[in-house]
Amino acid sequence: MGARCRYTLTQAAARRSLDGACATIAPPNASVGKTTQQWVTVRRREFIALLGSAAAIQPLGARAERQPARILYFTLSAGYRHEVIPLSKSILTQLGASSGAFEVTASEDPSAFSIENLRRYAAVMFYTTGELPMSDAEKTALLGFVRSGGGFLGVHSATDTFYTWPDYLDLIGGYFDGHRWHQAVTIQVVDPRNALVTDLGDTLQIEDEIYQIRDFDDRNSHVLLRLDPNSVELGKAGVHQRSYGWPLAWTRSYGEGRVFYTALGHEASVWRDARFQRLLVNAILWSIGRSP
Repeated sequence: MGARCRYTLTQAAARRSLDGACATIAPPNASVGKTTQQWVTVRRREFIALLGSAAAIQPLGARAERQPARILYFTLSAGYRHEVIPLSKSILTQLGASSGAFEVTASEDPSAFSIENLRRYAAVMFYTTGELPMSDAEKTALLGFVRSGGGFLGVHSATDTFYTWPDYLDLIGGYFDGHRWHQAVTIQVVDPRNALVTDLGDTLQIEDEIYQIRDFDDRNSHVLLRLDPNSVELGKAGVHQRSYGWPLAWTRSYGEGRVFYTALGHEASVWRDARFQRLLVNAILWSIGRSP
């Protein structure tokens, strides 16, 4: 039958002891210094099973109380500076607060890219231009952060950044190559079953500055959105027709990290568009390993 003990419900809050086969546990709703008249006798193995059940339940509460992930939103411009950046900071902050899943820290200080500081974040998002004044150590820290599992997201002109740093091309997957259309267009949802874009339908109409992309790593990128070429004039000067068309959003991997990019986001109206906001929230959650 095994050793037996008395299981004592005391009035001392949260006190536990296990001595040999006997156990004393205090319930949290008891008053200090009092003992109830109820005694429960259990086997030692039953008591251990009880503890195991409590341990199994604990993660449920832990998940419910999970702290928001921290996102570093980097908006330094070494080239053209987009007027929408202040609005984008406000909207991302609101989206994080509404979702309860993430909070945004905006910065234009390259020193944020240290190994130690990046440990505070789950993902980094770029809305940048030009050859940013990041040191070799800061660049190495960024790549190491993503390679080891951190998320990286690029918005609009993030592909108009670091043309002279080949590792950045490996990270983001393509470079900006002009914008011949600034108009209302039709966008094809290439993979409507993908969780990031599943609520967008098969196509969407939007008015924005439409990027062309060069040096696109189409073999290692999963395209989510692509310009419908029938919605624009292809005969314009400076239009570059390539085998992969005009991708406007994609995902890819970099080491253990998840990378997302969208070429949309020039216009304030796009940032205020609920469809674009859902895309960003889904992408952020995906980049940090959470379900959209």
